[in-house]
Amino acid sequence: MRAITIALTLLLATTAQARAPQTSLRPVERGGVASAAEQASEQVVTAALATSRAHDPDVRPVLRPVPRPFDRAPVPNPVGMAETSDVIAMFTAASLGTGGRNFLRSLQPHVRPKAIEQKAMAKRRARNKGAICGDVDLQGDVVGAVPGRISGCGIKGAVKLRSVSGVTLSQAALMDCGTAKALKKGVNKGVKPAFGNKGGGIAKLRVAAHYACRTRNNQPGAKISEHGKGRAIDISAFILRDGTTVDVLNGWRSKAWRKPLAKAHKAACGPFGTVLGPKADRFHQDHFHMDTARYRSGGYCR
Repeated sequence: MRAITIALTLLLATTAQARAPQTSLRPVERGGVASAAEQASEQVVTAALATSRAHDPDVRPVLRPVPRPFDRAPVPNPVGMAETSDVIAMFTAASLGTGGRNFLRSLQPHVRPKAIEQKAMAKRRARNKGAICGDVDLQGDVVGAVPGRISGCGIKGAVKLRSVSGVTLSQAALMDCGTAKALKKGVNKGVKPAFGNKGGGIAKLRVAAHYACRTRNNQPGAKISEHGKGRAIDISAFILRDGTTVDVLNGWRSKAWRKPLAKAHKAACGPFGTVLGPKADRFHQDHFHMDTARYRSGGYCR
């Protein structure tokens, strides 16, 4: 019995190999006009299927997808949803039929009134005109060279700073661009985060001193102060938008304001080479002294 089974298997294999097509079969598009080569291929397929059925009646033809013509009516999907184009058409018709024109108009960007646009452009021009040191966040006036009355004083390229990053100064401060840029960093990274939204945020800095041709702490025989070189500024108070004034003299010792003041003081170290406050000495109990002098040993903050 086993020998008979093996013999039949070899016979079928030999027959299938002998009748195998000489070329690979390619799918033929349904509904179109086939070429002579395609028709010949189709005949080969039909003959092969007929031969296969002769040996095995259970063989079924291979089913291939049939492309749907574009002019055929849309076939509903399994969940009964309409086509996307139909949904858009129905939505548009319903909107227009129920006053939906206003809704469709709302999808379009609104054109700003001419007056608002002109006001914004005027403000921009004013900012660009008032910019100093090549930075629109630094608003003021260019002064130029400021000679000193004694040796060691004076500023080569002086500017008069009125506001920094939207925070105004109580008085225009004379300094060089390096000090103005350092103050901007101190305000953005120190003062503003330190006070946050308390009282609506920081609005103004009270300037106690800026350029002045004098010695350090006005002491006779001392070295020329950084104030005399346009590299320093003293801040005695921080004024919030609601009018609250936080002065260094009293705020440093209060529970409510000591922490913000300490943060602002600490953040100034880095942008400025020297930062002095109430912990430094008796000369700085009521203000923060900040200057851009650089030393080989690094910055000095106290």
